[in-house]
Amino acid sequence: MILLTGGAGCIGSNLHAALARRGLEVVIVDRLRAGGKWRNLAHHPPAQILPPADLPDFLDGHPPIETIFHLGAVTDTAAREADLVWESNVALPLSLWEWCALRGVRFIYASSAATYGDGAAGFEDDPDPAALARLRPLSLYGWSKHAFDLQVARLLAGGAARPPQWVGLKFFNVYGPNEYHKGAMISVVKVKFDELVQHGVMRLFRSGRPDIPDGAQRRDFIWVGDVVDVLLWLLDRPDVNGLYNLGTGGSATYLALAEAVAAAAGREAQIEFVDMPDALAGQYQYRTEAAMRRLRAAGYAGPFLPLAEGVRRYVKEFLATADPYR
Repeated sequence: MILLTGGAGCIGSNLHAALARRGLEVVIVDRLRAGGKWRNLAHHPPAQILPPADLPDFLDGHPPIETIFHLGAVTDTAAREADLVWESNVALPLSLWEWCALRGVRFIYASSAATYGDGAAGFEDDPDPAALARLRPLSLYGWSKHAFDLQVARLLAGGAARPPQWVGLKFFNVYGPNEYHKGAMISVVKVKFDELVQHGVMRLFRSGRPDIPDGAQRRDFIWVGDVVDVLLWLLDRPDVNGLYNLGTGGSATYLALAEAVAAAAGREAQIEFVDMPDALAGQYQYRTEAAMRRLRAAGYAGPFLPLAEGVRRYVKEFLATADPYR
């Protein structure tokens, strides 16, 4: 049995689709609520969806779990309810870590590139506590993910019990099908596609730095299918442990992304630059780019889709179709 928290989210539902194709028994922990999030699972209905509030009692029943994929979290980079974020993003994964360590269950969890802050300390996924302590996240969300990474590093350094396999993945900018429920946290690819279709013009933030032109802000954008491939590889490689970046190892400008969206949609790329909202100005990352040496050294050899090809696939196979779900 595999326990998949956040299993109805974008990464989680794409992972569930892949696990279902393997014929594996999966229990999803998530809330579907009143929107269309259920559609993320419509093509591969799970055997069980467990409300998060029921998780402690479920685990107390000692179910025969082999692996926990912990992807559930408060992921809003503009979140302000710090107690809720701490409970969801630090206290809960810590309790799952301890449960897995006690019962010999593998534990693979989602960290975030938001832990790197403005990138001044680089984007190296060094798991050493001293290296982690140099990072300065810009948002509450990034800080919470960083706090848990630090908790893990300190537990390991102190010789505490650990799961038989543990992996933390610092996800960079993931895009792809089944993200449509995410509101303000939806990928830039989807936002620009909607703007292009609805208005004919795509809006990008002006740069607030004199050394970076408008539209030249950069991100490491990674196709959700590549993320799933890495998660499946880890499931097949119980000997791999550690904290790893999960991006492509390259970065692209927002302008290049908008042009790729327009090309995939067969439209002219018309761009309008707008001021950045005040709420983002103090926590905006002008560049992210994953250092992927450690994951490659651990043995992962799979390719990562170039942005233009990933955008083309997303638009042609999902966004521009009658059924955009996987």
